[in-house]
Amino acid sequence: MPQLPESKQKVKFYQTGTFTVGNRLLESDHRTVQATIDRSNSLDSGHRACQGCGEALGARFAIDAAMRATNNQLIAANATGCLEVFTTPYPETAWSIPWIHSLFGNASAVASGIAAALKVKGRSDVRVIAQGGDGGTTDIGFGCLSGTFDRNDDVLYICYNNQAYMNTGVQRSSATPAAARTATTQPVGEEPGNVFNTGKSVPLVAIAHQIPYVATASVHDLHDLELKVTKAMQIRGARYIEIFVPCPLGWGSLPGDTIKIARYAVECGMYPLIEGEYGEITAVTKIRRRVTVADYAKLQKRFAHVFKPENAYQLEQLQAIADRNIKRFDLVYREGDES
Repeated sequence: MPQLPESKQKVKFYQTGTFTVGNRLLESDHRTVQATIDRSNSLDSGHRACQGCGEALGARFAIDAAMRATNNQLIAANATGCLEVFTTPYPETAWSIPWIHSLFGNASAVASGIAAALKVKGRSDVRVIAQGGDGGTTDIGFGCLSGTFDRNDDVLYICYNNQAYMNTGVQRSSATPAAARTATTQPVGEEPGNVFNTGKSVPLVAIAHQIPYVATASVHDLHDLELKVTKAMQIRGARYIEIFVPCPLGWGSLPGDTIKIARYAVECGMYPLIEGEYGEITAVTKIRRRVTVADYAKLQKRFAHVFKPENAYQLEQLQAIADRNIKRFDLVYREGDES
């Protein structure tokens, strides 16, 4: 397997005699890793994801990183959900790896079975990934996922968290944030949107299982995402990575704002980027430029009601949640902190 780099590559922006910012005119050794022709493109173009889909972007880079880390010896089990539907409309597929569609709630169990079969066959070179959205992970597949963690099966589970059941009509999941509008938490009544103090944090639940590796990532920082997937694939046993993937359709945001929204979610403290190993949090990504929850929420129609004067208390409560995250995980960058 390739060695894990000591640190993630910094994002590079260049102008080389034109008004184009990017990598096209650079020598290959100066290019960012995202521009290499060696990418496997395991999730190929031509799928039917919505414009600006964060899940499509997150899956492409996560699986490409896993393929590089395993010398292209990878099998994926995929839960029912948006990722499965927009990549495999019968009889087509956008996947160029061994890929199996499971039920909504048993992707981790199917992946565990594949890993067990490979162990019996003595194929330690072939690795296994399970993947699903937050509905198939935090809700329907939660029991199977806990079993995979409990047995410490050699599976990396990747959750693409877009905070609702997007494929079936934007219903609330246990990953839906407080106050958010969904089809089942309408912005009406005395307590509009999703109720506060509900749901669960699967990354923290995974850390409580004391498995070898847990991480959160976001599509606004693809270098960090790929680094964490690469690290996970160099570890044996159960591993969990949750990737924050904004959904323009379900969130009521502009397709061109997907990366900005993902970045603001991290920089306001609503979605901390952390790593954990064997029951302990081992690293956090510090916030260098803090923004407010209002900066994050105003880009999404699902939070439009919290800006009404009568609902101002909801915005204050959301800010309080972000503030608690920042304090709990010590997220604010201070001079001398490692990046």
